[in-house]
Amino acid sequence: MTSAILGTGSALPEKIVTNDDLAKIVETSDAWISERTGIRSRRIAVGETTTTLSIDAGRRALEDAGISPEDIGLILVATLTPDGSMPNTACKVQAALGAVNAMCYELNAACSGFMYGVQTAHAFICSGIIKYALVIGAETLSKILDWTDRGTCVLFGDGAGAAIIGASKKGIISVEGGADGSKGAFLTTGNAPLCNPYTKHEATNPYVEMDGQEVFKFAVRKIPSIVQALTEKVDIEINQLDCILLHQANQRIIQTAAKRLKLPEELFPMNLDQYGNTSAASVAILLDEVHRSGKIKSGDLIALAGFGGGLTWAGILMYWI
Repeated sequence: MTSAILGTGSALPEKIVTNDDLAKIVETSDAWISERTGIRSRRIAVGETTTTLSIDAGRRALEDAGISPEDIGLILVATLTPDGSMPNTACKVQAALGAVNAMCYELNAACSGFMYGVQTAHAFICSGIIKYALVIGAETLSKILDWTDRGTCVLFGDGAGAAIIGASKKGIISVEGGADGSKGAFLTTGNAPLCNPYTKHEATNPYVEMDGQEVFKFAVRKIPSIVQALTEKVDIEINQLDCILLHQANQRIIQTAAKRLKLPEELFPMNLDQYGNTSAASVAILLDEVHRSGKIKSGDLIALAGFGGGLTWAGILMYWI
């Protein structure tokens, strides 16, 4: 017995911001952004929040799976941009959806978060603790961006993706993950300063800061190793994969990974041109899109892989049921 993804959902802000739109507020251009990243537009939250996007994506995943909210034993929201610290986002989702029997908590592994979440749900289900889990990756990264810094603000977008995980005879067959905290300074956001009657620390930069070259080098090395490790654990050849869904950070990263794996780019669907980097939501949104468009079918062998701040990485190899 293992676990499998039984349904998916996603939610995106209504507002579309193109590269040309950004060129009006920061020194950049459509050519500068698209040639370096492949990104042409992104969704930016105006009325939406991390919570509302999570609720909408979760509701659609439940509908797709045909699962009652009362059957969910765990709601896990992967995010680095919650709307507040307490109650956590998962508790807010529970209240909105009526999943009254679920444990609820958040997980922060940045762009690897959705894969970490699915692995956690997989462990809960395989141990027999719960029967179904709702895993959500959701971000409103627009609130932690310096909109005068063209090196970061052009890269990110807002959105949410979700999946229902449940017990199954066929589904997840291997997982991979890890972290290297010694390289954490390559991708950071500020922390709340310690301030109490006995001490006062200086505030740090509240916005995303990134060493783009170091993150790129990390990603193009790590993605092939994740996919290779996933397949080697179960004695499957890489060329047997039907679809590889990678974190949508940069088109060049994905193209380089495909070359290093000696696989055709057609196996690597991309939507970053429309949404940019949505961090923990990235792979979840892409999964929902390829599922609903019919690009993956029952029996397909699929790999999911993410990498991000921490630095963290994670992967999942599974049969689509």
